[in-house]
Amino acid sequence: MALEESINFLRVNDRVTTSGVVGAKRLSDLGRLGYGVVINLLPDESEHAVKNERQIVEEQGLRYVHIPVDFGRPTLADFDEFDSAMNEAQEKRVHIHCAANYRVTAFYALYAELGGIWTQSQGQDFVERLWRPQDHEGWPVLFATVRARAKTSSE
Repeated sequence: MALEESINFLRVNDRVTTSGVVGAKRLSDLGRLGYGVVINLLPDESEHAVKNERQIVEEQGLRYVHIPVDFGRPTLADFDEFDSAMNEAQEKRVHIHCAANYRVTAFYALYAELGGIWTQSQGQDFVERLWRPQDHEGWPVLFATVRARAKTSSE
């Protein structure tokens, strides 16, 4: 069961991969695959949550970050926590996951835009490979808020 076979798996670059549901077996292989950090955006109460995920990840010596993002109500605080986690990851190899890779693609796109890694168009293209945030409550507001804050801070 390769990580690449996870739901909606996307390789951003040599350091960052994203996906939907990973499963315990794939999680237990991440250390062997050279990952240093796992960021989980899936709430524990989700039917797709992996029991004992933190333990599975940390027993491999990896850093585990859990940011339970409510899909219907993503918040600026959620994004800020994600942004901090990504910045703390430095040059470590990171896998980010949720249920379908929707939360993850949105957060990573915004992170990459703010960091000057991608343009807004590139971020939008990345997200829209899998879904259309504008069709889901809460997401258009989050995108607009993060982008407006970034614009204000760069002026």
